[in-house]
Amino acid sequence: MLNQTSVTEFLLLGITDIQVLQPFLFMIFLAIYVLIVAGNGAILVIVILDPRLHSPMYFFLGNLSCLDICYSTVTLPKMLENFLSTHKAISFLGCISQLHFFHFLGSTEAMLLAIMAFDRFVAICKPLRYPLIMNHQLCTQMAITIWSIGFFHAMLHSIMTSHLKFCGSNHIHHFFCDVKPLLELACGNTELNQWLLNTVTGTIGMGPFFLTLLSYFYIIMYLFFKTHSCSMLHKALSTCASHFMVVILLYAPVIFTYIRPTSGSSMDQDRILAIMYSVVTPVLNPLIYTLRNKEVKGALSRVIRRRL
Repeated sequence: MLNQTSVTEFLLLGITDIQVLQPFLFMIFLAIYVLIVAGNGAILVIVILDPRLHSPMYFFLGNLSCLDICYSTVTLPKMLENFLSTHKAISFLGCISQLHFFHFLGSTEAMLLAIMAFDRFVAICKPLRYPLIMNHQLCTQMAITIWSIGFFHAMLHSIMTSHLKFCGSNHIHHFFCDVKPLLELACGNTELNQWLLNTVTGTIGMGPFFLTLLSYFYIIMYLFFKTHSCSMLHKALSTCASHFMVVILLYAPVIFTYIRPTSGSSMDQDRILAIMYSVVTPVLNPLIYTLRNKEVKGALSRVIRRRL
């Protein structure tokens, strides 16, 4: 990726330019980052260590926790550094790298949530065939596939963005490098980049979202028309509710951010929405899955007892 531009670094303007708030925000986001790493790390450890959780559902949950740790690490450490720095610079290569890993991990998580919905569909609607359909080989292949698609999708954006010409301002009105803020700074033709953002990213985002909704539609129809046990109905809906909460928390701000045209978007709104899907969602995922899942809480208790 060649830098065909006179700009060698960008300045990340961050969440706010009010200096008195910087130390306060640093403490808040540092605490959130610690919670993200600790919470998702705990889930990842118990999924690996507890044999009772060696099932497709928890295999994908472990992937989600790994993604959330990496996803927040792409943006939060640099944000924390800039809270305490007067020169909020990021190199051109660092900016493109941040953009790449942000879209790589974000698109992978979107596809992973669709797979998790499909897993719940098979488990609830086809319980007798579940071990045959969701075997270890298929789960591994699906995980490798979505990680690979996410990587090459992000590569499209990073290559195309790196070849734009930036001959004006290098001030990014955001707390990390993303495609839309960089398109605002480019002085060349960005129609192809905008098309990639709307079409390719839109497809990778909306495709899994509709597949997720379709899976839950079939699950709800099956439960209401085929299940006559109230306890089984409650248990199945409770399990799905956790996953559906994660889907809404991720997709609602992402869709609002990337579906709108660049020219009509508000940078302040984009920053708030970016905090939702890059900071709030990763910190809530462990709470959602542990507080609503007896198996995870039981496994966590067993791991803690063994370590004491």
